[in-house]
Amino acid sequence: MSEFAPRPSLQQLHENFSDIAPALTPNEARAEASRCLFCYDAPCIQACPTKINIPQFIQQIANADTLGAAKTIFAENILGGSCGRACPTSVLCEGACVYNALNKKPIEIGRLQRFATDVAIDQGVQFWKRGNPSGKRIAIVGAGPAGLSCAYELAKGGHAVTVYEAAPKAGGLNTYGLAAYKIETEFALKEAAYIKAIGIDLRLNSPVGKDPSVTQLLNDYDAVFLAVGMGPTAALSIPGENLEGCLEALEFIKPTREPNFSGASVGANVLVIGGGNTAIDVATAAKRLGAENVTIVYRRTAAEMPAFEYEYELAKADGVAFRWLTAPLEVIGAAGRVSGLKCVRCESAPNAHGKSGLRNVPNSEHIIPCDMVVKALGQQPLRVLLAEIQGLELNGDAVKVDPATATTSVPKLFAAGDCVAVGEVVDAVQGGKIAARGINHFLNSERR
Repeated sequence: MSEFAPRPSLQQLHENFSDIAPALTPNEARAEASRCLFCYDAPCIQACPTKINIPQFIQQIANADTLGAAKTIFAENILGGSCGRACPTSVLCEGACVYNALNKKPIEIGRLQRFATDVAIDQGVQFWKRGNPSGKRIAIVGAGPAGLSCAYELAKGGHAVTVYEAAPKAGGLNTYGLAAYKIETEFALKEAAYIKAIGIDLRLNSPVGKDPSVTQLLNDYDAVFLAVGMGPTAALSIPGENLEGCLEALEFIKPTREPNFSGASVGANVLVIGGGNTAIDVATAAKRLGAENVTIVYRRTAAEMPAFEYEYELAKADGVAFRWLTAPLEVIGAAGRVSGLKCVRCESAPNAHGKSGLRNVPNSEHIIPCDMVVKALGQQPLRVLLAEIQGLELNGDAVKVDPATATTSVPKLFAAGDCVAVGEVVDAVQGGKIAARGINHFLNSERR
């Protein structure tokens, strides 16, 4: 794809995509840790999906026991490093900090978590070894946060774990799909290598579907964990989607994660369709790549936008514009490439059940000129893969599981992560932990 916007210098690009929350120095970390009240009932722990003992690891940092803090974190969340970077802490642990009720700045839990885990990973300090061989073999499909979390817990239990990953690199969305200023590709790969070092057989460029199929894995292994995440971005189902310059969100973000931004390009006038966190990632990345004008087009209001408030504020600070109550009708093209987006204005209209709905405003069609359209409407399930698993029950398009054990309707098959319920990195990590416990219980029951 050719470039439309003048490309900033490589140095400027690196600055534009540098850490949005830079790493703390040791002195900064200890100073921030000393602010913690070490609450007895610790609402921050309850707000953390993985239930890290946050007051304990912060106290360890305050006492200059950085590796002890890392062990406390990794005991509950082996991907604590990426969660320290990419977690929506303002609505989880930091949002629950008691300082909020005192109208004071909450403890920077995410940055403290990153500080401690980075030391352990950089020094290659492993706190656990693979357990005594159990004689059991488990296959994991997907090397994203859910798959890596489950693999690590199972390896600690002595099981032989093989992870099948379709992509050439491990890490899932941590490596390919999140904005580079949230989590660096280099760190995502370093974290995956740290997890693999416990003794996990990680097979990259190894898609599961036809050969091997999930059914074949179920025949060959004692248990199988499905952590496949989601597929491509949902289509708009409007004319013009195949025009050059009309992209899906991950297709746009992925080149920004490559060394020296190779292959990354952007239009001068970019429209992003959607209102979630991924739409914000795309819009802010487009501005940082050098786009002159970036506008998010969303069919509902600002109050109904699913993106987190801090993400919305980040986009506004980067100069992203918003068009509310605007729905796309057609991608307009000239000479085979994008030249505009035909839209219609919307208004609220209660449906037959009295709930809030939308309707198009008559005679409100208009064209917004642009040279790039990026679709950020959420990802589609991997329907073909799921449909080939005989007896697999779904909740709509999501895999149906027992939330306490991650068991599915298929014997020996477990599932968690975005293929079960789309969430944050930390939710996927917790799903992998639950699945590991479920698999251990299943294998122990078989032994008895």
